[in-house]
Amino acid sequence: MGRSEEPVRPYGTLVRGLRTAAAVLLTGLAATACGAPAGHPEDDPPVDARNPEARAAIARYRGAPAQALAYAAWRESRAYGKRLATARRWGLADAPLMRPPAPAVKPRLTTEPGFEANDGAPDLPPVITKVPTTDRVIFLTIDDGNRKDPELIRMMSELDIPYSAFLSDFLAREDYGYFHRMRDAGVTLNNHTINHPNLRLMSYEAQRAEICGQQSRLEKEFGTAPRLFRPPFGNYNGDSLRAAKSCGVEVVPLWQEEAFADHWDYRRGSRHFEPGDIVLIHFRGRDEWPGEMPDVVRLVLKKANEEGFALARLEDYI
Repeated sequence: MGRSEEPVRPYGTLVRGLRTAAAVLLTGLAATACGAPAGHPEDDPPVDARNPEARAAIARYRGAPAQALAYAAWRESRAYGKRLATARRWGLADAPLMRPPAPAVKPRLTTEPGFEANDGAPDLPPVITKVPTTDRVIFLTIDDGNRKDPELIRMMSELDIPYSAFLSDFLAREDYGYFHRMRDAGVTLNNHTINHPNLRLMSYEAQRAEICGQQSRLEKEFGTAPRLFRPPFGNYNGDSLRAAKSCGVEVVPLWQEEAFADHWDYRRGSRHFEPGDIVLIHFRGRDEWPGEMPDVVRLVLKKANEEGFALARLEDYI
């Protein structure tokens, strides 16, 4: 999917446009009555309805009385101002786009072409690199569990960015308390095996010990067995999927893009996001790449904003 020549405008444009429309409707009176600060509508660019937030807000306020529209626009403007201030504290030029509501019905998943296991079966967990959705959303996932940076949890909580973690016990076990704090912040913790081996080189029994052993470990630690499993290095075969299914795994999400602190790797030829793409990063720090966890998150958020995508919660869709 190619990018539009004209970038999708950020949420701030939507809010300014709504405020301008309300001011025109009320000839400036309703906004004043509601306590809204006087604006300068002549300075405001038009609302870009391609922005998913703009479409949602326009639908939400269509047919609303003018005074209610003015007040709602002013209120959202104030909320955006707070989000923008938070984003700038974290080194971002603009606030991340707000995600749409979770779908009422999750999309049906099937293994993507090219990711079938030759020795698999039709009823095995589907292997995907993206979610089938038309929502302009992507999904951030973080693997392994080596770097336990408290700034990551704080950044994601303050910016309200959803993400999912896939943990290997041999890296996470030294401080599961860190991942308890992550779980308490709303993050789903998923299975990435006990020791991070190349599963394709192992027997079924050995694979099952790695996968189901981590299912049991995470259930004991956090009270819930994961539904999602990601094989280390993205390597798997039919035995991997059979073993995963035997201990409760429902979906095997791989990834379309991988972000590092200073560059991207892409699975397909396009260098742009598509709706539903799953993005991979790792729990790493300066001892492994030129940056810390907030640096790679900024890289992801910057690209998402530039291309008009919000970050959504993977488990809301699969």
